[in-house]
Amino acid sequence: MSLRPLPTIPQPATRSEVDVSVLVPAKDEAGNLPLFLELCDAMIRGQEARYEVIVVDDGSTDGSWSLLQELREQHAFLHPVRHRAQRGIAEALRTGALHARGQVLVFYPADLQFKPEDIPSLVGPILANESDMVTGFKQGKYEKAFVSGIYNKLSRTLFHVPVRDLNNVKAYRREIMAALPMRPDFHRYMIVMAAAQGFTVTEVPIPLYPRHAGRSKFGLSRIPVGVLDMLAVWFELRFGQKPLLAFGMLGAALFALGVLAGCAALVWLLVTGQGQRWAWTVIQTCLVLGSVFFATGLLGEQIAQQRSEVREMRRELSELAANQFEQDDSGAVRDAARDAR
Repeated sequence: MSLRPLPTIPQPATRSEVDVSVLVPAKDEAGNLPLFLELCDAMIRGQEARYEVIVVDDGSTDGSWSLLQELREQHAFLHPVRHRAQRGIAEALRTGALHARGQVLVFYPADLQFKPEDIPSLVGPILANESDMVTGFKQGKYEKAFVSGIYNKLSRTLFHVPVRDLNNVKAYRREIMAALPMRPDFHRYMIVMAAAQGFTVTEVPIPLYPRHAGRSKFGLSRIPVGVLDMLAVWFELRFGQKPLLAFGMLGAALFALGVLAGCAALVWLLVTGQGQRWAWTVIQTCLVLGSVFFATGLLGEQIAQQRSEVREMRRELSELAANQFEQDDSGAVRDAARDAR
């Protein structure tokens, strides 16, 4: 009697089936997406690590979303997600991370200035447990090299990060995304914030190519915004956890200056019998501003406490979601085995 082979138990899709999730923010990139995904397909076929590509259509108006639906039929690794209105790269990365299954995330644009064949160079050190985050260092002609050089020099001066190019393609562990504060354009300072929290950061050279189609979404108007964001991040890292350290010390110094000046003005009045109106104006200003700054610091401490509690809640919710995901996977496997019997 011939033995019949045992039925194959179907395995549900789990997080463990994907090692790397490539997050691709795309705004009006219909001219680039087909070739970009073809190159992703060629790259993935030559890798042992398991990949998925999550393209986040960020409010495109050029038919990118309908094109992604067609491309999904051709590429099994593609997972398109949509923003109905433009929300920016930072929000697109956040949305992509929420849909990602890999433990390593990669930020990669769809404009083909960076080729998918270089993604393994970013991912390799993380998969080998040599680094927590890897950023690319541009190799080639760059139209905004002057502006980028100033930005990177200022950033290195303020933050003392061990890389030369902060705002570029990058790969990072999933927990880095969970640890970063939610703020607009945070992707520009992911390296800075990750390094400040103790994650290891390295860089690898990545070739830069001309755009395949379309045009750049960024202009000179982004320079002042970038500088203000840089100062905001510096203040966040320096005083975000202890705002009273900044506002309280400044307020106390002004208040003390006002008190000392007031005492000196009183002594002068008693000795000479002459008062100085401008001196009393300065004294009142110092006392009022000192009180306001100190009160602002106290209020900031309360806000910082609330933010810490919210961050802890986010961490606990992420752990609960991951545990629930694993329980659902185990239950699905048990159900599949029972049905097979």
